Amino acid sequence: MSACLLGENCKYDGGNNYSEKLAVYLNQHDVRVVPVCPEVLGGLSAPRKPSEIVDGTVRTSDGESVDAEFRLGARRALEIVQDASPSVVVLQSRSPSCGVNQVYDGTFSSALVPGRGVFASMMVDAGYSVVDIEDL
Repeated sequence: MSACLLGENCKYDGGNNYSEKLAVYLNQHDVRVVPVCPEVLGGLSAPRKPSEIVDGTVRTSDGESVDAEFRLGARRALEIVQDASPSVVVLQSRSPSCGVNQVYDGTFSSALVPGRGVFASMMVDAGYSVVDIEDL
């Protein structure tokens, strides 16, 4: 699952997306949790510049391509997931890495479009069941 949901400070702004709903769910179920942050696994720091998918390429708000880092991190995270053999993968909403249902539209205006982040797309293509945290 997205490490930020568990309180790991790996979000672009140096914070996290801790989910109380997820914590309650995990306390009520006997599950093994494997946290991953594809962006950090790709070599990006926290904090880092905000990024969105712009015409199929992940770019920072000032136009710098970080696509290679996002794709490297997604591949590394996929390897971790493959080793864990999960029944489901819970991911952070709207992220250019982990967004399952929607992502930001690439204009850095907070507008959303249907789509998946780089890692979420790799997970679906590999046959894994992915769930947006908002759908848990």
